[in-house]
Amino acid sequence: MPQTGADRGPGGSDGSLPVVALGGGHGLSASLSALRLLTTDLTAVVTVADDGGSSGRLRDELGVLPPGDLRMALAALCDDTDWGRTWRDVMQHRFQSRPGVTGSLDNHALGNLLIVTLWELLGDPVAGLQWAGALLGARGQVLPMSTQPLTIEGDVLRCTERGEHLELVTGQARLATAGAHGKVSDVRLTPAEAPACPEALTAIERADWVILGPGSWYTSVLPHLLLPDLRSALCRTRAKVCLTMNLTNETKETAGMSAVDHLAQIRRYAPDLKVDAVLADPAVIEDRSAFSDAVAGMGGRAVFGKVGAATGRPIHDPLRLATAYHDIFGEN
Repeated sequence: MPQTGADRGPGGSDGSLPVVALGGGHGLSASLSALRLLTTDLTAVVTVADDGGSSGRLRDELGVLPPGDLRMALAALCDDTDWGRTWRDVMQHRFQSRPGVTGSLDNHALGNLLIVTLWELLGDPVAGLQWAGALLGARGQVLPMSTQPLTIEGDVLRCTERGEHLELVTGQARLATAGAHGKVSDVRLTPAEAPACPEALTAIERADWVILGPGSWYTSVLPHLLLPDLRSALCRTRAKVCLTMNLTNETKETAGMSAVDHLAQIRRYAPDLKVDAVLADPAVIEDRSAFSDAVAGMGGRAVFGKVGAATGRPIHDPLRLATAYHDIFGEN
């Protein structure tokens, strides 16, 4: 089996800083793209509640973990060589049938199929991801938050002509857009007591830093705090914790929420979680004083820095984000 960062002792045999990044989708890819510039002892812990697109189809048809977010994390960690970049592009390639034909492979990412193939051959989700990582020369390891597929659901407050009422919304794909037509008031995972991936718990225990976010707040960030084993590990770890805020507060999940409201949701679902730093781009902080006070209430300090892409789109720039992380690691 390919060797990973978890096979080395604390701190890594090469002296690299052990860092764990938690999240899913594009947000996790952004943090990994930055962190890979700072350390080789890097572990990604990925949400496994996706039920849309290619991942949702494979999950439904084969009963496997949704591979899409795991694939994206692997792609973000690919070796910076022709070999690594080529295999990254192969993993990210999506099939499209010719015009007028609806094919069974439409919109499937090849990487999703490759990962599921490894799972079926090896019978072990963690081992399959290690072999996929070896193919890309991944600079770090990718782990699922649980080896059991999870479902996320939430109560959404809807306002209609008949007044306000709560609606149950089930599934990540639906919940990710629920905030555009109501207010998400509560989220949870099922099964509620699903076990966390043991290797993920070990990685958190031996880490020097844990990075939570950025990403879709309810469906990529909070799920790590909804899983009891994982929440407990995050609350008791001796690692320092950095929460990374998004570059916009107005998403289809979080419409109408301020940056302070985002922090309040973290405290609500993990009141015992202590953060050491919260990284935020000042462009999305309405009231710096109120935000800093909210961060202090979580035990940490607010760090303001321009980490967005120069295009102005709400996308983190890897170099700017890496610089901010580097400064935070050195100051705490």
